Amino acid sequence: MTYFSLAQIQSDMELGKITLPALVNHYLETIEKKRHLNAFLEVFEEEARTRAEEIAQKISNGTAGKLAGMVIGLKDNICYKDHKVSASSKILEGFTSVYSSTVVERLLAEDAIIIGRLNCDEFAMGASNENSAFGPVLNDADNTRVAGGSSGGAAVAVQAGMCLASFGSDTGGSIRQPAAFCGLYGFKPTYGKVSRWGLIAYASSFDIIGPITHSVSDMQLLMEVVAGADENDATCSQLMPGNFTNYPKYQDKYRFAYIEETLHAEGIEPEVKAATERYIQKLKADGHEVLPLSFDLLPYLIPIYYTLTTAEASSNLSRFAGMHYGYRSKDAFDLESTIKKSRSEGFGAEVKRRIMLGTFVLSSGYYDAYYSKAQKVRRLVQDRTQEIFKDFDFIISPTSPTTAFKLGEKSDNPIAMYLADVFTVHANIAGIPAISIPNGEDSNGMPIGLQIMANMNEDDKLLALSQMLAE
Repeated sequence: MTYFSLAQIQSDMELGKITLPALVNHYLETIEKKRHLNAFLEVFEEEARTRAEEIAQKISNGTAGKLAGMVIGLKDNICYKDHKVSASSKILEGFTSVYSSTVVERLLAEDAIIIGRLNCDEFAMGASNENSAFGPVLNDADNTRVAGGSSGGAAVAVQAGMCLASFGSDTGGSIRQPAAFCGLYGFKPTYGKVSRWGLIAYASSFDIIGPITHSVSDMQLLMEVVAGADENDATCSQLMPGNFTNYPKYQDKYRFAYIEETLHAEGIEPEVKAATERYIQKLKADGHEVLPLSFDLLPYLIPIYYTLTTAEASSNLSRFAGMHYGYRSKDAFDLESTIKKSRSEGFGAEVKRRIMLGTFVLSSGYYDAYYSKAQKVRRLVQDRTQEIFKDFDFIISPTSPTTAFKLGEKSDNPIAMYLADVFTVHANIAGIPAISIPNGEDSNGMPIGLQIMANMNEDDKLLALSQMLAE
């Protein structure tokens, strides 16, 4: 029983080939069978079974929502009322959310079933899911390799058939890179297209929630449900969210730009480069115009990203101090020791590294040299990107310079790990939508991803293109 889209599930339920309770039981059995992958931190077993019975009754009554039959996993930084959420960190040990994120509320309103919370890099900081306080997630295609990060659990849960779809967060590639490593579709919406209310913040001007799926059609449906304005999130766009499931096919041929430097970047694997070049030739053969483009700001993307996101993390994570909730050191004896010891013991090494980097770039005497300058270059990247979209419909590149690497291969080299995001951070810096689509496999059988970026608020157009390319 392997399903790759909600349409398949709903068709089989209509034909009586499967019931929703049986489907949920199948997913629960698969989760148990594949526990060694470490994708789930908690499974909402009884709740999922109860909801399956309730929604099955609604299906028979003809009153079910559009996501009836959709079983979803949630990254462990998306709040769900009366459920634990920890951002895969010891500092939030035992914390239970007192409210649900807007995304969760909208999914439940359309009768989706949330089956559990998924492992991730601590506070979404990482490119391999090795920074979790609960251990790494293993890639189902090769258990000696990483799942990608930070939404590694979200990708592997879908890859291994433990749920149909998942929601992760993307700050600099955290949905697209693990989706690429696991042979799936991963979508980062335009900044503000989806509410961040109920997402535990890492870097507030970069973070966005998005789906990981087997099919573009599921992604379109999920975006139709979760996108749109939210009075609880001042950064959420007030524009109409878009026409995701009925996007008009005005044209079949498009103009694509590919950034030449991405195919010659240091560290790009030959097989990833070759796969990208083959896809470019395929697009040309299908009648699209595909032209090379130089983007001389590419070497500055990682420095901009890590200067600004660590600064925002330094501010956002200051609230975790062992005072109001979460972990509190047993050795604390006064206010100062409570804060120092709780943070020192509760945060992992990578989170502490980024907090210190962020505190440094915001400190007196360095603010103008680092943070202020990075903001100015971010504006240059945004403006240059908008210039490209005056002449082109889409920008393509590899999603990642490599396929999934071995566990522990880059753990001792933070710079090498940060460079895993070299192609994906562009979309977050510019605030534009981007998707990773499957693009074959390397000689080891590991999936390769292709990234496609579109102009701001053209999320529906990008997903319509992705569906066209998948057909």
